[in-house]
Amino acid sequence: MQLVEPRPSRPIPIRITPLIDVVFILLVFFMLTTRLLPVDYLELANNTSSRSPVTGEPLPELTVTADGKVQWQGQSMALDQLVSKLRDAGITEVNLATTGDTPLGAFTRVLSGLTEQNIDTHWKRAKPQTP
Repeated sequence: MQLVEPRPSRPIPIRITPLIDVVFILLVFFMLTTRLLPVDYLELANNTSSRSPVTGEPLPELTVTADGKVQWQGQSMALDQLVSKLRDAGITEVNLATTGDTPLGAFTRVLSGLTEQNIDTHWKRAKPQTP
């Protein structure tokens, strides 16, 4: 004997709107409470007051070639020779570029070598060659 009548077997519709509301609330909560990087790593050094872009000497431009050598002032030299010449000239900041066929390993080796010698290096991509 059944005291309660059974429910008809029909599918119960799932309402998606409350689920979406909960997902957005969780998303906002985690966005507000999560730190992506510690604040210590966000130090920005904007020390451009000592140097004006209009006056002064332009930074020397170094070009890394396909064989791993570096060109400066029309001369091609190895990294250790270049570092000693830059030190003798009192240069502590340079622009570093590559030719179109320079391998990534050669570029990385030169960039790391200059950085290890406390030479501030600004690098740029090689311009794509048009046919």
